[in-house]
Amino acid sequence: MKKTCIVIVGPTAVGKTAFALQVAQHFNTQIISADSRQCFKELSIGVAKPSLQELESVPHYFINSHSIADEVNAGVFEKYALQKADEIFANNNIAVVVGGTGLYVKTFCQGIDNIPSIPLEIRNKLTNDYLQNGLSWLQQEVEKLDPQYYAKGEIQNPQRLLRALEVVEFTGLSIIEFQQQKKVDRNFSSIKIGLQLPREDLYSRINNRVDEMINEGLLKEVEKLLPYKDLNALQTVGYTELFNYFENKISLDRAIELIKQNTRHYAKRQLTWFKKDEEIKWLNATEHPKAQLLELLNILG
Repeated sequence: MKKTCIVIVGPTAVGKTAFALQVAQHFNTQIISADSRQCFKELSIGVAKPSLQELESVPHYFINSHSIADEVNAGVFEKYALQKADEIFANNNIAVVVGGTGLYVKTFCQGIDNIPSIPLEIRNKLTNDYLQNGLSWLQQEVEKLDPQYYAKGEIQNPQRLLRALEVVEFTGLSIIEFQQQKKVDRNFSSIKIGLQLPREDLYSRINNRVDEMINEGLLKEVEKLLPYKDLNALQTVGYTELFNYFENKISLDRAIELIKQNTRHYAKRQLTWFKKDEEIKWLNATEHPKAQLLELLNILG
């Protein structure tokens, strides 16, 4: 059998971790996470990392691999994940990739666009301006300087907006100009599997999981990270809302309500991204992971 990556995607809380474990155990292989936040060792409860037992049952890569002080982006992930895939393929023809960060999945499967390196002083200045002036200022700047991106991009995501702004400031060109969808040939094939649920079921799972995170100690986790709240890694749902609570800007009930609401919005954006990928074969996430595995085996033939 030729080298194959089974790539498991879908919105947050849909059940990707359990299914990925079933697949990896069936093929006696290992898992590469394609999640832009689970790689940070300081984050745990709020990013829904696999449990210690799950991590011990199957080797995982790109989990607890970096610090929140590190610069981690799609390019960093691509280099890391391809190296780990080669290591897996040295002993197994199957590797499993799982995650909900669409850009990371795309980059792994078909390469990243060639955007030039941005001078650190430009990046630092724009980051400081954003921290002082907030998201609405950042949105206005991108709308003014890169309307092409503003019309198509993730305008609620400060990291993406900052990236667009620094590229247009440095190059004079829209970041869209560098995104030519040029697919890179890999030395493996990818089979993309998406998990989906009816919207009501997914939103119920999200709400319940947020309550579980609070019960498991999310507040203590976030409180320890307060000194680092301005780092890019912590501009993350589940953390920013609770930072506002600890700074007495909102009540705890309101923070929890916003975490649920913003997580639902994030899941919707994830689905919008993945539904555009015609290579994804969708499975019903209401089924048990073992039943999903049988469907996957039928797809693999």
